[in-house]
Amino acid sequence: MSDEVPDRSGVLRRIVRGPRPEAVPAVVASACTLVGVLDVAAGVFPRFRHSRMHAIAEVLPGALGPFAAALAISTGMLLLLLAHGLRRRKRRAWRAAVVLLPAGAVAQFAYRHSLIGVVISLALLAPLLRHRSEFEALPDPRSRWRALANFVLVGAGSLLLGLVIVSAHPNRLVGDPSLSDRIEHVLYGLCGFEGPVDYSGNTSWTVAFSLGALGLLTAVTTIYLAFRPEHPAARLTAQDEEGLRALLEKHGGRDSLGHFALRRDKAVVFSPSGKAAVTYRVVSGVMLASGDPIGDVEAWPGAIERFMDEAQAHSWTPAVMGCSETGGEVWTRETGLDALELGDEAVVDVADFSLAGRAMRNVRQMVKRIERAGYETRVRRIRDLSEGELERIRRAAEDWRGTDTERGFSMALGRIGDPADGDCLIATAHKADADPGPYGDLKAVLHFVPWGTDGVSLDLMRRDRSADPGMNELLIVAALQAAPKLGIVRVSLNFAMFRAALARGEKIGAGPVLRAWRGLLVFLSRWFQIESLYKFNAKFRPRWEPRFVVYASSRDLPRIGLAAMQAEGFVNLALPRLLRRRKAIPTPCAHRVAERGVRAA
Repeated sequence: MSDEVPDRSGVLRRIVRGPRPEAVPAVVASACTLVGVLDVAAGVFPRFRHSRMHAIAEVLPGALGPFAAALAISTGMLLLLLAHGLRRRKRRAWRAAVVLLPAGAVAQFAYRHSLIGVVISLALLAPLLRHRSEFEALPDPRSRWRALANFVLVGAGSLLLGLVIVSAHPNRLVGDPSLSDRIEHVLYGLCGFEGPVDYSGNTSWTVAFSLGALGLLTAVTTIYLAFRPEHPAARLTAQDEEGLRALLEKHGGRDSLGHFALRRDKAVVFSPSGKAAVTYRVVSGVMLASGDPIGDVEAWPGAIERFMDEAQAHSWTPAVMGCSETGGEVWTRETGLDALELGDEAVVDVADFSLAGRAMRNVRQMVKRIERAGYETRVRRIRDLSEGELERIRRAAEDWRGTDTERGFSMALGRIGDPADGDCLIATAHKADADPGPYGDLKAVLHFVPWGTDGVSLDLMRRDRSADPGMNELLIVAALQAAPKLGIVRVSLNFAMFRAALARGEKIGAGPVLRAWRGLLVFLSRWFQIESLYKFNAKFRPRWEPRFVVYASSRDLPRIGLAAMQAEGFVNLALPRLLRRRKAIPTPCAHRVAERGVRAA
């Protein structure tokens, strides 16, 4: 295989790419999409039935007339729903299409006695059967929430399509029904009842059958998803966690993100030798790994091969977020994927850190001001805290969270105070008040996870909103100053996305493209803290370690980006905090903890 060469844009590209997925599933999926659209159009629009395109549509699955129009719409909707699964080579989508197309052929012959329709339907079935070996992808992890999502999405689509059906016969309408009357008619029709809108001739039957078919389709698909066997997303088992901890004990000092592999909402694949592993989560069909593989570098290819085999078996899109330059080189060499520089990790060497000097003046003045206000800091290992204090810290971190949902995936552990995480470091700020709050004198919390035996990596930062500004700076300085006594020589801070572009774009001589790119990043920082995290990290004069995203194709980047935002908690479907019931935080145990972490300022 050819070597990878990093260019000046931060991209690692192979000269010779690996094999790409076969095109047959994509062609079949496109054909099903076309057939579905034509079937829906043939069942909905009267004028379409007299167009040239109808000559094609009338010999595809579905036919005309009240019953046949409903059949055409149902068949078309099902084919549209199946197209995505066929494109991803899903075995169950293939089975459904194999059953649906002969059913459409039978309907053609029984209702319209169309031999051509039967031939066309079976002709569409032929490539499915011939290339059945291409459709071997296993189903995705699923839960009962899929049924609710199906009801909302398909129900909304049925409502909109129903409005089109009701309004597609203007010359047959009796009177001039209002929009509310039409919506009411659609809602009644989806449930199988007659609504307030009336038509002349047989159009009433056509509309009624079509709406009833849409309602039945919504109900059947929702019931199927609700009562099919549940396969929840994989979780890190006790055995998996034990194996990962053994690898981290030997090789945990190589990657600052290694300990985050112990998140219990991740799955893991091990190399055949058991000396390396890759942890991941599946989000919206993307198999999303984070950081470098865990374990011996020599065994990484075996773990990566298992990862790619798993992605191939389920037709998931493989991607890696936040791997190091070494990790990116191994991933691209072993898989034929590409790597793109995503940003930089801020790493502070404890021996080089000092508050002295002009460059640290702002941080120094802020820390002195807060200390004069009566704040004090404590930096300890988790194992040195009492259970009562840990309970108070956990509740405070939950209450001080600034978003409705927890954020974090690639650089967040997702828990505080687990007995198995005794080596984690916690820095707290305290201020004795005359009127203490619900958490006593606690005002801010920083949580760090181990990075080998001589380093820590920042996990989460939380503070009381009523506390003085600068709590995070105070605690980071406190942690860096206490590090030598704890045997810590390096501290990894936050990850700064697109740091190089932000830094170069503000310098004199930057070109118009770079300045425009920086301007866009500054604009996006209103929602994603891109610029603020970079500036916060830069206060401590760190060295910058580049991090990369590994992907299969440029066209996958938007999908990978959306999946990463879902995993990190920036995009979610959770209820607002005010509408959620507050749950008591359970006592932590080695393999069941409810809290989530966040790695953002």
